Amino acid sequence: MNYQQTLDFLYSKLPMFTRIGASAFKKDLTNTIILCEALDNPQDKFKSIHVAGTNGKGSTSHMLASVLQDQGYKTGLYTSPHLKDFRERIRINGKMISKTEVVSFVKEQQKLIEKTEPSFFEVTVALAFDHFAKHEVDVAVIEVGLGGRLDSTNIITPQISVITNISPDHMNMLGNTLAEIAGEKAGIIKKNIPVVIGETQAESAPVFVSKAKEVGAPIVFADAVLRAQDFKIGNNKLSLSVYQNGEIKYKDLQSDLTGVYQHKNILTVLETVAVMNEKTGIKIDQEAIYKGISQVKKQTGLQGRWQTLSRNPLVICDTGHNEAGISEVIKNITQTPYQKLHVVFGMVKDKDISKVLSLMPKNATYYFCKPDLERGLAADELKEQAATFNLNGNSYASVAEAKEKAIQFADPKDLVFIGGSTFVVAEAI
Repeated sequence: MNYQQTLDFLYSKLPMFTRIGASAFKKDLTNTIILCEALDNPQDKFKSIHVAGTNGKGSTSHMLASVLQDQGYKTGLYTSPHLKDFRERIRINGKMISKTEVVSFVKEQQKLIEKTEPSFFEVTVALAFDHFAKHEVDVAVIEVGLGGRLDSTNIITPQISVITNISPDHMNMLGNTLAEIAGEKAGIIKKNIPVVIGETQAESAPVFVSKAKEVGAPIVFADAVLRAQDFKIGNNKLSLSVYQNGEIKYKDLQSDLTGVYQHKNILTVLETVAVMNEKTGIKIDQEAIYKGISQVKKQTGLQGRWQTLSRNPLVICDTGHNEAGISEVIKNITQTPYQKLHVVFGMVKDKDISKVLSLMPKNATYYFCKPDLERGLAADELKEQAATFNLNGNSYASVAEAKEKAIQFADPKDLVFIGGSTFVVAEAI
C-alpha cells in the first residue's frame, strides 16, 4: 500500500469517532494494551505529560510542547483530531511523522489490526507511542482524545497530569452532569503523580480533590495560585502579565495565540512548569517559557485557534464548538472592531445545538453549511433551528461555498467569522 491507500485502509476499515460518533468510542483499554504489547510497550520508553479537559487541552498541549522544545528537549506531541493532514496528530519538535513511517507501521501491524479490530484512534495512539519510542524522545506531551479514564492514551504513567477544565460536551458518552464528566477526566490522575487543574469549578473541583486524595497525587489549581492581567492584543500577539501572591511573576508574556481565552491555558502551562520543576526531573527555565509561549504556532504547527485567515475583510476562524468554547469565541468577537458581522457556521449532530445557537450573536448574517462527514448536521436543518433563535441567513452546499459567499458579501471593514465545528474550520483553512 502507498500512503493514500494506507490512510484509506485506516479510514474505511476502522471505526472513526470523527466520522461516525459515539459508536466508534471503545469503552476499555484492551485493544490499546494488545497493540502496545505487540510493540514491546513503547509508552514505557519515554517520559510523558498527560493533558485532558473539555476545552483548551489542545492549546495547552501545544504550548507545553513549544516550551519543552525551547528548553532543548526532544519533544513528542500527540493531539487529535487533525485539521488538514492525518500526520498533524504525531509530531517530534514540531515535525510531522513521515508518510513512509505511517505506511511501514500499518504494513507491519496489518494482521494484528485485522485480528484485533481496534478503532482508528486506538491504532493512531499505538503508532504515536511507537514513533516516539523509536525516535527516543526525551518527553512527549500526550493529549487525551475523549474523557480520560477509558481513553486509549490512558495506558501511560506520566510525569505529571494536567486537566484544563470541565464543561458539558460528549454527554452521551461521559455523563449527564459536570461531576460525572469530571469523574471520567479524573481517570488520568495516577498514584503519587502530581496533577495540575487549570480552572477551579464548583462542580468539578471536589471530584478532582477526592480522586487525588484517594491515589496520593499532589494536586494544585492553577487559577488559585496565579492571576493574569494587563491584557493587550496587537501585532498578532496577546500580551499579559502574571501575578502570584500579589507579586509579578511574569511581566509582558507574549503569545502568538491571540484568543483572549488563552490566558486560562497560559496559567495552566505556567503552573504545570512550576510543578514539573519542583517534583520531576524535567526542568524548564524562564527564557524557555517566554520564548516557547511566544511562538507556539511556528514551533508546533497549531492552527484554528482564533486564527486570522485573511484581511479586508478580516476573516477569522476558531475551533470552539461547545457551550464553553463558543462563549469564549463570542467574547473575542465582541472585542474585535468591525462594521458588520458575517458568520460561516456548521455543526455536527451530537452537540448541544440549541445551547450553542442560543449564545450566537443575533446581529449577524449567517451562512449555514454542513461539514463534509457523516456526523455533519444538514445546512437546511441548522438554518431552521437557528431561525428559532433569530439567527438568519442562507444555507450553502459546502463550507467552501459558504466561506466564498461570506467574503463576497462582506465590506472591507466587516468581520467574517468561521466556526461551530472543528471540521468546518478544517475545511475553511
